[in-house]
Amino acid sequence: MASLVFTGENYQAWAVKMTAFLEGHDLWEAVEDDYEVAPLPDNPTLNQIKYHKERITRKAKAKSCLYAAVSPTIFTRIMRCDSAKAIWDFLKDEYEGDEKIRGMKVLNLLREFERQQMKDSESVKEYSDRLVGIAKKSEF
Repeated sequence: MASLVFTGENYQAWAVKMTAFLEGHDLWEAVEDDYEVAPLPDNPTLNQIKYHKERITRKAKAKSCLYAAVSPTIFTRIMRCDSAKAIWDFLKDEYEGDEKIRGMKVLNLLREFERQQMKDSESVKEYSDRLVGIAKKSEF
């Protein structure tokens, strides 16, 4: 999971990868829904006990995966979140922002793109790679 470690940059790509990872491990529901695990009834059946334990375990695994998928600096900011959903929502709010913030980010990237000039020491391929890199930042 080392390739999934979020360092504070490129949140959108990390979120897509992390969502796929959690879905692949049947943990996404614990993040998306933050469901409550009801207490076991009196004299539960084996199936009820098994289901109850699976639901609790899924929530813990989802939270653990998110803890493992962030840098130590970000971990210190999320370690007090009480659920995987709370962690996910915090990261989304902090690093994606609302519509206004996303619009400002796109405008900043557009300005950066417009200011680019090919350097004398740069090949056409290097220049185009640099432009493509800026354009990719705005895809999300």
